[in-house]
Amino acid sequence: MIVLASTSSTRQSMLRNAGIAFSSAAPGVDERALVDANPNWPPRETALQLATAKAKDVSLRHTGAWVIGADQVLAFGSKILGKPHDRQRCRDQLRELRGKAHVLISAVVLARDGKALWEHADEAQLTMRNFSEEFLETYLDAIGDDCTTSVGGYKIEGHGVQLFSSVAGDHFTILGLPLVPLLARLRESGEIAS
Repeated sequence: MIVLASTSSTRQSMLRNAGIAFSSAAPGVDERALVDANPNWPPRETALQLATAKAKDVSLRHTGAWVIGADQVLAFGSKILGKPHDRQRCRDQLRELRGKAHVLISAVVLARDGKALWEHADEAQLTMRNFSEEFLETYLDAIGDDCTTSVGGYKIEGHGVQLFSSVAGDHFTILGLPLVPLLARLRESGEIAS
C-alpha cells in the first residue's frame, strides 16, 4: 500500500499518470513553525526535513504503508521564498525574481510506521525573463488564487511557463516531486512491478 502525504493535485497527477495506485492523506505538519524553529537549515535541508516530517506524520496513521512525503523550496540567493499568501505578495515575489535565476529544490522521503527509510533531493535552475508590468498583471489575472498555491507564485505546467527565459533541470523536480528516483526506489522495495 502506498500513501501520498499530500493533497497537492500536481503530485497526485504525476503519480496517477505514472500508473501508481495510491491514496492520499493531508499531513498534520505546521511547516512554518518547523522552518521558523530551524532558521539555519540550508534550502536542501529544509526541503528534506519538511518532506520527512510529512511522511513520518502520515505513516503513523497508516500502519504498514509506504508513505511518500514531498516538499519543494525556492532558493533565491541566501533566501528561501515560500508560497505567497496573497496576490500582492505574489506580485512582489515575481518582481523580485524577474530577470534573475533561482533554484527549485524538491525532496522526497519514503517512510513506514513513523520511520524515514529513504530520501532524495534534486534541484533545477530557472531564470525568469524580464517581463513587463503589463504582462505581470495579465498573468496574475489569468491565474487568480493559484498564485498562492506554489512557491514563487507560479506553476510552470500552466501559464507560469511564460515567465521564463530558461529552465535547466528535471521536469518532475520542477513540478515538486523527483519522480524517477522515487519510482526506482519503489521498484527496489517491491511495491511496484519491476
